[in-house]
Amino acid sequence: MTVTLRGGGLAEEQVVAVARHGEKVALSPVARTRMDRSRTRAERASSSREPVYGVSTGFGALAGTRVAPLRQPELQLALIRSHAAGVGPPVDVEVVRAMMLLRARTLTMGLSGVRPQVAEALLAALNAGVTPVVPRYGSVGCSGDLAPLAHVALVLVGEGEAISGDGGPKPAAQALRAAGLKLLKLETKEGLSLINGTDGMLGMLSLACSDAEILFRTADITAAMSIEGLLGTDRPFQAHLHEIRPHPGQVASAANLALLLSKSDIVASHRHSRHAVQDSYSMRCSPQVAGAARDTLDFARRTASVELASAIDNPVVLENGSVESTGNFHGEPLAFASDFLAIAAAEVGAIAERRVDRMLDPHRSEGLPPFLAEEPGVNSGMMVAQYTAAALVAENRRLAAPASVDSIPTSGMQEDHVSMGWGAGLKLRSVIDNLTSILAVELVVAARALDLRLPLQPSPATSAVRALVRKHIKGMGPDRVLAPELAAAVALVRSGGVIAAAEGVAGRLR
Repeated sequence: MTVTLRGGGLAEEQVVAVARHGEKVALSPVARTRMDRSRTRAERASSSREPVYGVSTGFGALAGTRVAPLRQPELQLALIRSHAAGVGPPVDVEVVRAMMLLRARTLTMGLSGVRPQVAEALLAALNAGVTPVVPRYGSVGCSGDLAPLAHVALVLVGEGEAISGDGGPKPAAQALRAAGLKLLKLETKEGLSLINGTDGMLGMLSLACSDAEILFRTADITAAMSIEGLLGTDRPFQAHLHEIRPHPGQVASAANLALLLSKSDIVASHRHSRHAVQDSYSMRCSPQVAGAARDTLDFARRTASVELASAIDNPVVLENGSVESTGNFHGEPLAFASDFLAIAAAEVGAIAERRVDRMLDPHRSEGLPPFLAEEPGVNSGMMVAQYTAAALVAENRRLAAPASVDSIPTSGMQEDHVSMGWGAGLKLRSVIDNLTSILAVELVVAARALDLRLPLQPSPATSAVRALVRKHIKGMGPDRVLAPELAAAVALVRSGGVIAAAEGVAGRLR
């Protein structure tokens, strides 16, 4: 189903569909008309005697330098070339595609003063699978994601590098020609409008929110499996215990755990045992941690949804004909949201790793063999899988340090406070990837713990998940290479397959 830009907002799922799954995009006639009217107003302003930033002046600290009308198109091309100053390895294709979609979305709102052809050039490249090569470093998250977006714009004019098809980077002109696309010739203000947005930050946050929803629900499932494996109790997850502290995410997570553990023979087998009076925090407090993360995700999504409906440009061309400077390109809202979500995701991973460690320690695992090994001593079992989880938790703790509290002035102190939102988005993506792997470790370890509890049966929901794991990963046996099995578990977590298996038996999780 094609995503149509109508000059308004987009939903998170539309961003994911285009950026990650290659959904086609179209420009509506209404948006084209709105852009035409905006362009007329911009052209009028460009010939005014009054200086208009970025239209008849230079940029940043050069805003006081006047540019003659005949040289204004030259100014736009020079801007793109000079600002394409990124370094480092390229960012992921899905991030670049999100940037392209989101920049086109802002342009269609009719406040940027650019021709419809500019948005159409972005959409044509998206639909043809031509993806600019955008270096990882270069944005400070203010005045928009200038350098990353300049690398995108550079490809539209036939310069820089792009990826198309299954091949590697190639000259942009060659990639466009092979796709049957024409080069874009920039006119007044158009270069500036292509780069003065928060689209990189917003794209990364939108993709991360989509991923975090899957991971936070999966974390409830792996926690339920671990609780069974450790002979834990389900009593702390009773609804009335969470109604007295009704944080929405906590209530939802506890309800999931109660549902997932329902009809578990393992839980029933020791319901009145002394050891089950109070479980460890990593078991008993799982809803409090995972639930807080869910509430943080809700905050991040609210922030992203506002940005997905906003016009981010500077200056903006208003319907009354005035051209006004704004500060809407400042990425602080997105930087805060990305930093906060990274903290939450790091904590979901931290508590999961503690459950893994408990299952492997014979002094705390309620009778499980050391490291869940067959013939411990000769075999090490899952010992070093926990090392991997611990390494990722440590990495996430470093990445959870907020980027948004940093600021390095740029452009001769004209841009004297910046958000570092691009960096916040990059590290959020890393935290999300790491959390995926941590939950994969817990999934593999907990599935083996459930095997070791046989003939006691886990709940129908966790049984279904264990069966899914066993389709891809062998059960007990002498030590073997674990890396491929962990990679298979990562794929199950990332795809949502773990959730589908549980919901297929227990019904919809919250």
